[in-house]
Amino acid sequence: MTRRSKSSHRWLSRQQRDPYARQAASEGQVSRAHFKLKQLDERFRLLRPGMRVLELGAAPGGWTVYLEERLRGGLLIACDPRPISAGGSAVVIEGEYGDAATDAAIAEALGETRLDLVVSDMAPNISGVRATDQARAMYLADLALDAALRWLQPGGDLVVKLFQGEGVDAWIADVRGRFDKVHLVKPKASRPDSREVYAVARGFSGA
Repeated sequence: MTRRSKSSHRWLSRQQRDPYARQAASEGQVSRAHFKLKQLDERFRLLRPGMRVLELGAAPGGWTVYLEERLRGGLLIACDPRPISAGGSAVVIEGEYGDAATDAAIAEALGETRLDLVVSDMAPNISGVRATDQARAMYLADLALDAALRWLQPGGDLVVKLFQGEGVDAWIADVRGRFDKVHLVKPKASRPDSREVYAVARGFSGA
């Protein structure tokens, strides 16, 4: 029998104590991340039927399932290099955003239309070196902003996971110059001890 590592025991113990992890399991959700997007949507009214949405960092599919339910009749493009649990309505692209093949697949799925919303739950692989991990997280935030600048229609919105630390203030200042309003929020479903927050940018200027 394979013995679990101490880190595995800690993760399992945390999952068992986490009310959102338990709720996700009891409701058959793909992951507890479902509740983060649900809470953001309920607060900011981000989603409506018929919207065109690009989801970055979609695996394992916690946000994807919620988006499919809310977008009825819309277009959802879900992108991640790892497998994504999705229903039949999403266009699933297994690849890293920024790679030429992935970007071409997104452009093909969009055709002549533009997006109403870009959401990114991308997070770096943690090395344990805080400066390195923060730099990787900010790179992913830059990728999400790049997607917005390329494909959002004027008036569209952007939601991006950030990790509080170096580079966040400058990134927020840049985004404020391109959107009407920017909110920095921590959903209740985010763990209290996590540096994770979400930037919700409303009203893309088109520039």
